[in-house]
Amino acid sequence: TGDDTFSNVFCESSKKLIDVHLFALAAKYYSLSNLGVCTPLEDVLEALRRGSQGTTGIKTDEFMNSKKSHEVQVMSELVDKIANYCGIKQVIDIGSGKGYLSSFLSMQYNLKVYGIDSSNTTTNGAHERNRKLKKHWRAYQSRARANAESQRLEKGNDRPVQSEINCKAISEKLLNKTNSLQHRDQVAIQDLVPSCGFTEIAASETSQQTEIDLMARTQSDESKLSEEVLAFLNVLPADAVEVFSSSQCNCRELCEEEKAQRKMASLKAKASKTSESNPYFPLTSCITAETELSDIITDLEDCMLVGLHTCGNLAANTLRIFTAKPEIKAVCSVGCCYHLLSEQFENEEDCPEEVWGFPMCQYLKDKGWCCGRNARMSACLALERVAVGQMLPTESLFYRAVLQVIIEEIYGVTKSGRHVGKTFSKSSSFIDYVRKSLKKLELDDSKLPDSCIMDYYEKYKHRMNELEAFNMLKVVLAPCIEVLILLDRLCYLKEQDNIAWSGLVKLFDPVKSPRCYAVIALKKDSCC
Repeated sequence: TGDDTFSNVFCESSKKLIDVHLFALAAKYYSLSNLGVCTPLEDVLEALRRGSQGTTGIKTDEFMNSKKSHEVQVMSELVDKIANYCGIKQVIDIGSGKGYLSSFLSMQYNLKVYGIDSSNTTTNGAHERNRKLKKHWRAYQSRARANAESQRLEKGNDRPVQSEINCKAISEKLLNKTNSLQHRDQVAIQDLVPSCGFTEIAASETSQQTEIDLMARTQSDESKLSEEVLAFLNVLPADAVEVFSSSQCNCRELCEEEKAQRKMASLKAKASKTSESNPYFPLTSCITAETELSDIITDLEDCMLVGLHTCGNLAANTLRIFTAKPEIKAVCSVGCCYHLLSEQFENEEDCPEEVWGFPMCQYLKDKGWCCGRNARMSACLALERVAVGQMLPTESLFYRAVLQVIIEEIYGVTKSGRHVGKTFSKSSSFIDYVRKSLKKLELDDSKLPDSCIMDYYEKYKHRMNELEAFNMLKVVLAPCIEVLILLDRLCYLKEQDNIAWSGLVKLFDPVKSPRCYAVIALKKDSCC
């Protein structure tokens, strides 16, 4: 077994690491990618795809950085598929931040999104960002449609014969293999959602789609002029266009009754347009496990919860809210900042009423399991980035380690609730770093001369390589600790009676986005 193979990694008596190679193999063996517990994203999308319509792809890197663009593009597609599968239009984005995911879900997929963040400043920023994005959204859509049409024409010109062959092959498959496709889709959904009653897929969908495509093609030319006119009208101010009847267009004067009718028609048209474009509402509220969403969202209906890199306990509380509220039919949560999790068994104090971030599942609670802050900090490291050459910030880690020695030996402080933060990037030298850090920690730096600070630096400078090696071991171990935290959340969902399916899905490229795993679940009554 794995335990027997890796029993010689540490010395039995001293508990010290004695075999680095075996340590690395053991860490890989217990990583999430090796355990076989994840559901492939492609399988999930395929199972959720039934009858869903495609959308024109907007390149999110036009208004987001590459990391955020990658995350939003992948996660929004999945969220849309889940919402469509469950027959819901309302999405609640917990810890929405600047609203990157929320605004894209609203504009690209026409979902009604409430983004909730604890920071009022962030919420205001999300409002402003969404306002600017709306101004340019039509241009993004037009560009995307033009690009898609251009690519379609290029392919048609380059390979007309191949296109004809492909069309013929597709037609034959549609005619001859409808039953096998239906059976395969049913099996795929049953594998992913074993206890759901969702596996009925209409056999006529495929053939009906062919008819729909033909009808759409004949109607497209007729609608082009209308689309162009509407596109122009939408650019005008709201009061620049009056709705009127073509049969009365020659009348120079209107009676009061006709004016009232036209005004009412105009208001109805505007109301209809507003209701069709589902908006995004940034809200400010601190979310806990006991939060009543109906107190925050007055028109709460059947919905799903999402969270893109929800920090610390917020990821755990998102899952707790999901399981407790019947109106929430699904959840898709990607957590981060494991070091900010509260742990039930980390401190000796007994707080039975506290809702902890870890552990969540009953199994680990019964074991009294504890990671500790150092282990949780390690779980935040990015092995895949280091593997491709993005090395650790060794100098800043060295500065922080020597600072720790200084505050313990000079000030006698071994524990503090304050944090140094990103002081390194704002410092011109080690002396500057120490003085700025001491001020943040509210420690008097006047009794510490520059020469004393540099003495500490010189004393430990030769151990910088040793510190780098130690941190590399932490990086290797990081996936194992992350596994424990993620499996704890998954097991918590598996313990609930109202969950039809739950799983871990690798959403993102871990080099672009190291916290790449999503916890996904659907309620038993979530399938329409």
